[in-house]
Amino acid sequence: MDLSHIRSEYMTKPLHRESLDANPIRQFEYWFNDALEAKLIDPNAMTLATTGDDMLPSVRTVLLKIFDHKGFVFFSNKQSEKAQQISQNPQAALLFTWLSLHRQIKIQGHVEEISKTDSMKYFLSRPKGSQIGAWVSSQSKVIQSRAILEAKFEEIKNKFLKGKIPFPDFWGGYIVKPIKIEFWQGGQNRLHDRFLYTKQQDESWKIERLAP
Repeated sequence: MDLSHIRSEYMTKPLHRESLDANPIRQFEYWFNDALEAKLIDPNAMTLATTGDDMLPSVRTVLLKIFDHKGFVFFSNKQSEKAQQISQNPQAALLFTWLSLHRQIKIQGHVEEISKTDSMKYFLSRPKGSQIGAWVSSQSKVIQSRAILEAKFEEIKNKFLKGKIPFPDFWGGYIVKPIKIEFWQGGQNRLHDRFLYTKQQDESWKIERLAP
C-alpha cells in the first residue's frame, strides 16, 4: 500500500531557544500541562524502548505515573520482558507523542528500581481490580486462553474478598533517570524545531538546537 499521499502540514509557531526553561523537567511539566489542558487521551502514555542481551530492541506503551527532578516513573511486573531487559541493560528511551499539539518529547537515560515503600504506596492507591490484575497476570508469558486469566481473576478476588489485597513482591516501579531530553515541535515545510538537553557532570543541562 502506497501511503505517500498521507501528509499533514504543521502550522504551529516556531519554538525559540529563549522560550525554553533552563531545566528540562520544568519544560516537560509546561508541555505536559498543555497536553492536559488540550484534553488529550492518556497524555501520560509513553513509548518505552529497551534492549536486552540479545540486542533486539523492544518497544511498548506504558503509563507515566510520577515525574520529578529525579526522573520518570512507571510500574511493571518484574518478571515481564521489559523488566528482564532492564536487568540485562539498564538503559532505556521514552517517547511522548502528542501529534495533535505537533509535539514530541524523547527521553534517554539510566533505569533503576524505585524503593519497595514507594512501589507499595502506589499499589495501594490503585483500584482494587487493578491490584488483583497485578496478581493474576504473569506478564509476557504465553497463556492458552483468556478464560484462564478470567478464572484466575475470580480466584484471587474471592481469596481476598474480605481483606486488603497484599502487595506482590514481583511487581514494582522503575525510574528512568534522564541523561538526554529532546523537545520536538512540528514546523512548516518540515522545518521542525528540535532542542536537546544533555546533562553535564555538574548536574547542569546543556541546550542545543538540532537540525530537523
